[in-house]
Amino acid sequence: MAVKKFTTVSLFSGGMGLDAGLATVGRFQLLACVEKENSFCETIRKNRDSGRLPSNLRVVEVDIKKLDPVKFRNSLGLAPGQLDVLVGGPPCQSFSTAGKRESVQDPRGTLLWDYLRFVEVFQPKFFLMENVRGLLSAALKHRPISLRPEKGGGPLSESEQPGSVIRLFCEDLQKISGGPYHMDCFEVNSANYGSPQIRERAIFIGNRFNAQVEFPNPTHGFNDSDSENLLFQIEGTKLKPWATLRDAIGDLKEIDPEILDFSPRKKDFLKMIPEGANWRSLPVEIQKKSMGGAWVAKGGRSGWWRRLTFDLPCPTLVTMPNHASTSLCHPTETRALSLKEYARVQEFPDEWEFCGTTAEKYAQVGNAVPVRLARIAGEVLASEMDKLGKREWKVTGSATSVFRLIYIQSHVRTRSWYKNGETVIWDENEKLSRYGSPKTFRKTRVLSH
Repeated sequence: MAVKKFTTVSLFSGGMGLDAGLATVGRFQLLACVEKENSFCETIRKNRDSGRLPSNLRVVEVDIKKLDPVKFRNSLGLAPGQLDVLVGGPPCQSFSTAGKRESVQDPRGTLLWDYLRFVEVFQPKFFLMENVRGLLSAALKHRPISLRPEKGGGPLSESEQPGSVIRLFCEDLQKISGGPYHMDCFEVNSANYGSPQIRERAIFIGNRFNAQVEFPNPTHGFNDSDSENLLFQIEGTKLKPWATLRDAIGDLKEIDPEILDFSPRKKDFLKMIPEGANWRSLPVEIQKKSMGGAWVAKGGRSGWWRRLTFDLPCPTLVTMPNHASTSLCHPTETRALSLKEYARVQEFPDEWEFCGTTAEKYAQVGNAVPVRLARIAGEVLASEMDKLGKREWKVTGSATSVFRLIYIQSHVRTRSWYKNGETVIWDENEKLSRYGSPKTFRKTRVLSH
């Protein structure tokens, strides 16, 4: 008996990490992708025409703000409510904690609300949305730290409160036609599910059937024999060890690798860095010379002149590995990680092809959802939809105005790079150079509109 496949439409498709992960589940039929970047669309078309994606996959190359969702839905031959899953990760750089946060002002003009516009028109049974973790704490109006209450400023207004962006999104989600939608959000880390990369993400799963969805507990972790991992206390389950950079690229042999590489000047500094170390292993005078004003800054400097280690998961991939302040230098060679190594870390299939300039290819991989994390989300979706299908898609209970935010051990406590006046260089037998055990395993918060 053939297994039912669920129809999907992908928005903000990018390099297809989310869609490639869903494809590995074997339960989803991708109908169309919407992406505005030409090189990204060429990547999708290349892999479609090479048989890695459905041969009848529609690739819509357009700025989503200029795409009429009604005309688009009708062109696919779909009626409202007929699509099984709408997927996508709207780019929301302004919500990232990695950079300078800006005021959202009118959030309904952002790509996050464009995604909601398509949810309203398609009225999918489920939607899957991926985003940066910072979205969960983003405020509609940003107030500089120096002007906040703890620094002597006045009380925060409602729009300045952390999480006010997602609260407004939840409110608007309840108001759209075809709803209401129940939504659960999971704050997770890809490394905890076997990905060779430490990457925190927010996974949103919504549905029209009031079904409360659960995301699985971590299967992998850093097990320190000297301290009891919290997961053992709660579940009594032994975690598999984290996948490492060696697991991802250790067997990779490239004759002519494609690399967005460091400049000769940067390589002069990086060649002095041992495996698993960063700028702190340089003599102080060279630190000052190479880092300029960043040398006296506080926080956020662990990526400066960073050389990776094979024996830990890779740090979060960025779109450009050759920046001095966020360098992703190969463990034993003085060069940036190659494009193929990048794709391995994200767990794209080896045969997957990327189109465009070298910088555009790195952007596609660096911005992608880890394929393994997308697969886990797909398994959750398929399981929930199978359950509902057995109940003939009957709505369970009454509509709720409560949305859950579930933290699942997503924060990986930072490695020590400097301790008691001494530089800490990676040593697999040195406890200080390891990541710490988690303090919080699982925690649920609720948002009510």
